[in-house]
Amino acid sequence: MIRTVVCRAGSGLLKHSRQTVPSFWGTRAQHRWASSLPMNTVVLFVPQQEAWVVERMGRFHRILEPGLNFLIPILDRIKYVQSLKEIVIDVPEQSAVSLDNVTLQIDGVLYLRILDPFKASYGVEDPEYAVTQLAQTTMRSELGKLTLDKVFRERESLNSNIVHSINQASDEWGIRCLRYEIKDIHVPPRVKESMQMQVEAERKKRATVLESEGTREAAINVAEGRKQAQILASEGEKAEQINKAAGEANAVLAKAEAKAKAIRLLSEALTQQNGNAAASLSVAEQYVSAFSNLAKESNTILLPSNTGDISSMVTQAMTIYSSLSKPQAQITADSATPQTSEPTWEVESEIGLK
Repeated sequence: MIRTVVCRAGSGLLKHSRQTVPSFWGTRAQHRWASSLPMNTVVLFVPQQEAWVVERMGRFHRILEPGLNFLIPILDRIKYVQSLKEIVIDVPEQSAVSLDNVTLQIDGVLYLRILDPFKASYGVEDPEYAVTQLAQTTMRSELGKLTLDKVFRERESLNSNIVHSINQASDEWGIRCLRYEIKDIHVPPRVKESMQMQVEAERKKRATVLESEGTREAAINVAEGRKQAQILASEGEKAEQINKAAGEANAVLAKAEAKAKAIRLLSEALTQQNGNAAASLSVAEQYVSAFSNLAKESNTILLPSNTGDISSMVTQAMTIYSSLSKPQAQITADSATPQTSEPTWEVESEIGLK
């Protein structure tokens, strides 16, 4: 019952203190830092993620932990209340000059957290205001090291450099800068127009280069295709000629083998009984057939003196066969060098005369 009354009294005093905030604390950060000081009601309940700095007789005494705490009236006084949550601060828009003398308007967002409430209370008068001013000055100095094109390309590295610079200076204040993000970058209208023209020119250049590269690749592909087609055509023609020559050679060999086999069979047949008679009949038939085809193949016809006498023509063919077969018989009998030139010339002379 006593705790409830004390809490209500404390909350009533806290509301009263918030209503009596001086009018010269105009900014939101200063209003939050100055208006959250509770009164000493002996029994206090500190919220989670808050640190209450207590002074005893004007000197730092201790920091109240979250939960139930007891203070001595009149001697102890809550001087500062620090929030241990992550704080988001909107950095106002400011002007900065880049390395190539272009004026930019940049604003950002700062994320920080209080790590040491004692340093944040006694190291700096207004931590949020100090960090905001430090972020602005650091951002201007970092932008002065970069050209306009690099500001847009290296935005992430610019943010990390600003965070690193802020942390180096804010360690004495007990504040840790977690991250910094640039929201908007505004460039002058004329510079913006020139940038757009540059982008258009760059895109046209890329389009022209890509088109020329496409034309070149197409020409190369066409030439390569023609080259491959000619190579394949020549290889096909070569293979065709090789196959044709091989086929002709095989045909010649086949004909020669067939002719040799026919000659062997004919010679075997001639060595049998009545072989000469059969050969004579075959030669006679071929002679008569060749004589009948003379008029079909040529305009010049050789006629014998006795064309009506068929028996004389057969007799003449048999005589020619006999004259051709005699030297061959002598070769077989004697196994010596035959003298075939003389009978051959005799047959030729007989045919010429007739």
